[in-house]
Amino acid sequence: MNSSQHDAVAPPAVDMKVEVVVIPVADVDRALSFYRGLGWRLDADYEAGPKFRIVQLTPPGSACSVHLGRGLTPAEPGTVQGTYLVVDDLDRARADLIGRGVEVSPVFHNSYDNGFQERVDGRAPDGRSYASFATFTDPDGNGWLMQEVKERAPGR
Repeated sequence: MNSSQHDAVAPPAVDMKVEVVVIPVADVDRALSFYRGLGWRLDADYEAGPKFRIVQLTPPGSACSVHLGRGLTPAEPGTVQGTYLVVDDLDRARADLIGRGVEVSPVFHNSYDNGFQERVDGRAPDGRSYASFATFTDPDGNGWLMQEVKERAPGR
């Protein structure tokens, strides 16, 4: 797509919302316990025989849920990485998770000084939204990236 095509005014798109992200896990009950331990709301736990179980959980304040289960995806447990959890206070979110027994990375920001993305310890020096992060994983190794957003960009 050239820049003139990108800049052209397009008709309004049909609303499309991300409602669910599937997280592949090896042990549904262990994963359910972990995510409930984070304070996530249990929306559904449905089993249709030994080969199919679907568990839906929703993080506090989120419009998007996660599905864990059996028979949901061919993806291997632990292969989902970098799913964003947006928080308005990264220090508070880290402290909450650590208080719940979760191992959370130190806060970091990204630098692009060498022409590629490099993680640097500590908050973004300018303190701007979207620039400071921390990570954690579930018992299967699925990786979550918490991003601090104190002030949203226009239109978001």
